[in-house]
Amino acid sequence: MIIFGSKGYLYQLAMLTLVCGRCGNPAAHTLKKRVNKFTLFFVPLFPFSTKYTTQCTFCGAEQQVSKVQAEQLQAQGGDGRGGQGHGSGYGQAPQQHPGQNPYQR
Repeated sequence: MIIFGSKGYLYQLAMLTLVCGRCGNPAAHTLKKRVNKFTLFFVPLFPFSTKYTTQCTFCGAEQQVSKVQAEQLQAQGGDGRGGQGHGSGYGQAPQQHPGQNPYQR
């Protein structure tokens, strides 16, 4: 008897500050990598599917990105520990000016 199947792995690559394409808020986005591996006798052997996504922490919108885009976003400041970066294609978050009250409109 042969036992085979698949197992999924989820890696958080970076935490980025981007402007969300859905809600328009400058918010933290998680950059994630999902890898599915073929298993034989419960031992993961090789990956057969890899996908990269960003997810807005404000509204929950998730968008799939290419491997190249994910690498660029990660290189622009995401370190997996809450670093901030600005991704191309999303626009940049507004900058805070010294002496300006962030809660005043």
